[in-house]
Amino acid sequence: MFREIKSFVLHNTFKAFISAENAVKSMGGGKLVKNIFDVEPKYVGSSVRILKETDDTTYIAKYDAKGRIDNGNFKIMVTTDLHLWNEKDLINKSLDMLAKHIAAEKPDLLLITGDAILTDFQQLDCIQFGRFMEKTGVYWAYCFGNHEARAEKEFHKYFMLKNIESFPHCLSKFGDPELFGYGNFKINIMNSDNKIKQSIFMFDSGRDMEPEHNKAHGLPADMKGYDFIKKTQIDWYKNSIKELEEEHGKFKSMVLMHIPIKEYEEVFDFVEGGESVPTGKAEILYGGMYESVGSSPYNSGLFDAILELGSTNAVFAGHDHVNDFCALYKGVYLVYAQCNGYNTYTMGEKFGWPEKDWIQGVTMVNVSGDGSLTFRQRFNRDYL
Repeated sequence: MFREIKSFVLHNTFKAFISAENAVKSMGGGKLVKNIFDVEPKYVGSSVRILKETDDTTYIAKYDAKGRIDNGNFKIMVTTDLHLWNEKDLINKSLDMLAKHIAAEKPDLLLITGDAILTDFQQLDCIQFGRFMEKTGVYWAYCFGNHEARAEKEFHKYFMLKNIESFPHCLSKFGDPELFGYGNFKINIMNSDNKIKQSIFMFDSGRDMEPEHNKAHGLPADMKGYDFIKKTQIDWYKNSIKELEEEHGKFKSMVLMHIPIKEYEEVFDFVEGGESVPTGKAEILYGGMYESVGSSPYNSGLFDAILELGSTNAVFAGHDHVNDFCALYKGVYLVYAQCNGYNTYTMGEKFGWPEKDWIQGVTMVNVSGDGSLTFRQRFNRDYL
């Protein structure tokens, strides 16, 4: 209860502070406040409606001009690693590019797989980002990356999520408090027969391996590396699919998180210097691998659960900023969401590539009436 009261007070204090900063910025000709986002996105609007909500799920549907549920295509935009950090020009460049993609594509839903709001004003700027998204009128959801929660600076994901989820078009939820992390939730896209066209599972994939979680999974306490999806999260995923199938029958689903699962390493063999060679184990639809996969050294078995249940046909991750492949592995698409940020390493920094060849952008996903998926890339370089 104390944490909820503290969150409410902080949330409203931050909102008031942002309003005051905007007033100061206006009076000072924009020179007195450095952390206000300057980008004004175009309003796109949405034909999507929320049908119902539970503690960990939002049911949505797209409607046509006659007010009927549209069983046709559903357009999803996925991006990652905006890295809205402390260099304001690059913050605004990242947001401007995102705004341009949204205006051009008019997605039904935007999904962000973490590492977006990383500034020194993180608690304020998650509200600013929410306001930015609300101005587009597009529904969106956000799962955390490994950089959102910087405990040494007391930036807590709880308070960030409390701020983000308060916005009307944000579909992120806390989910079951017994699960690891904050923001394990799902979005069910429904058709006119009250069946699931596509279910979207979003996970908090953590930051770094920690002794308590290592021990709980039978690992050495001092094992180091990026974090992994926990057994309780996998159980939630499995139970959710089984329960939904009892009510709605078989359905398609996708899984999104920040840190890629171990199976992403099966697509390419990485060679130092930005070179990689296809393993021959997967069908590569597009993109490449220019750095090693930043997965956990421990494979906790999420992909095995995916194969066992046969519902999920795509997994999306971020984290590795210069990897952007989409590959079909054992009947499941392994997809890197396009990195959209500039406050991070790029093809220019790593390999000396000119900006016209960088891979920043967004990934477009079309969900057809039967739940099948197609993918394509959009690049920021097209707007240079």
